[in-house]
Amino acid sequence: MELIGKRLQDDALHWSRSFKETSAESNLFIDNWKYIIAGFVFQYIHGVAARGVHYLHRPGPTLQDLGFFLLPELGQDKAYISETVFMFVFLSFFLWTFHPFVFKVKKFYTVQIWCRVLAYLVVSQTLRIFTFYSTQLPGPNYHCRPGSKLARLPEPDGVLEVLVINFPQGVIYGCGDLIFSSHMIFTLVFVLTYQKYGTRRCIKQFGWSIAIIQSLLIVASRKHYTVDVVVAWYTVNLVVFFVDKKLPELSGRTNGSSLILLPLSTKDKDKWTKEENHKLLNGNSVNPADRRPRSQSNGKNLEDVNINQVDTSMNSTP
Repeated sequence: MELIGKRLQDDALHWSRSFKETSAESNLFIDNWKYIIAGFVFQYIHGVAARGVHYLHRPGPTLQDLGFFLLPELGQDKAYISETVFMFVFLSFFLWTFHPFVFKVKKFYTVQIWCRVLAYLVVSQTLRIFTFYSTQLPGPNYHCRPGSKLARLPEPDGVLEVLVINFPQGVIYGCGDLIFSSHMIFTLVFVLTYQKYGTRRCIKQFGWSIAIIQSLLIVASRKHYTVDVVVAWYTVNLVVFFVDKKLPELSGRTNGSSLILLPLSTKDKDKWTKEENHKLLNGNSVNPADRRPRSQSNGKNLEDVNINQVDTSMNSTP
């Protein structure tokens, strides 16, 4: 009976934590739904842009490539390997971002982390669109080579045909959107995000290993030229670096307050600094609950946010 009673108590605590977590995440989503929706809408815009450049693609001889020289060609029948690795990375990261709903120890809110991830993706994909529309290279993939029926799309009958993405065939068999690799954008964004907000060192090391393996598989599968992968590596890292400098650090889970997702204005930062200095000069302490991450002109935080603390209001026993 004692074992049954303990099990029922644990279940009650679990559902209580889940309810509180859902309530907090719902409030955050209400405050920030515009950023979430905008990020997902841009995924569609990116897909339309990739389909549009397919109409401009002109198949031709495969360009000379160092990666093609060094890595043996996997063959058309093994092209699924790189896609399988990518889906593993995508699903693993997606499930990890929702772990605050399940586990007691939490470092972030799911809404907050996806707002940041979508910001990384939107900036990276915007640069990608400008890049592959600037110059169209002959695709090295098998369905993009001369003689393939999929290498060129027939002239569209209207705008609607361009706007309708044939998913997933239109994504898998696209041509022309080469520089830089979209698969590597997602992979690197996910790995960099876990590197910053994850807790397991072994998983961080495993993530970087998977990113390197994914890079080699993409080239060996002849889905991209080596330059497409190389450009993705330094571009995404720079995008994440500058976005993090522009946006404030994700707040800890100590007060349950909503995250400020947009950059703070200089006027607001100066106002808060003056108010805190005035309180200190008068012998009054500054209320920590009123303090939020502020960025200097060089992008460094004026205060360290302890993201390792547990949200006591969420996880305390009722």
